[in-house]
Amino acid sequence: MDEEKNTAKPDAAKAAESKADKKKIKKLEAEIAELKKQAEEAKGEIESTNEKYLRMMAEYDNFRKRSAKEREGVYADAYGDCIEKILPVLDNLERAAASDHLDGVKKGLEMTVKAFGDALEKMGITEIETETFDPNLHNAVMHVEDESRGENEIVEVFQKGYRKGDKIIRYAMVKVAN
Repeated sequence: MDEEKNTAKPDAAKAAESKADKKKIKKLEAEIAELKKQAEEAKGEIESTNEKYLRMMAEYDNFRKRSAKEREGVYADAYGDCIEKILPVLDNLERAAASDHLDGVKKGLEMTVKAFGDALEKMGITEIETETFDPNLHNAVMHVEDESRGENEIVEVFQKGYRKGDKIIRYAMVKVAN
């Protein structure tokens, strides 16, 4: 009888182990199914995010191209406006060159200077004043000691200076006293 009990115990132990193994297997299979489900969801999110990224990159590329084209258009418009304002100067120079009379040449040059000044004014470009020396506006290329003149007084202008608003286009080249 003792032998029968011994053989019965291992069968019961085997059955208990078998049930425990089956529970573990079912639990692991459930976990695997859940992980597969999560992996599919993650894969779907990755594809969605990748699609959004590709769309965004295409939109950015289109924006960049459109901006470059607009910049070129603005530059061409500004360039054309500037040339349009200067063309009357060229017309006056051509008239002066075509004239056979000295008075005609002089009048043509005067018209050219006036037309050029008008063109600069239309573009918002002003001449820099040259009364008192200012190193932010003038380039002193000569210095003279003259007691009849005040300190930092501009005696002679070699080249006029121009500005547009606060931006200096060309500094005035001057001779300064004292």
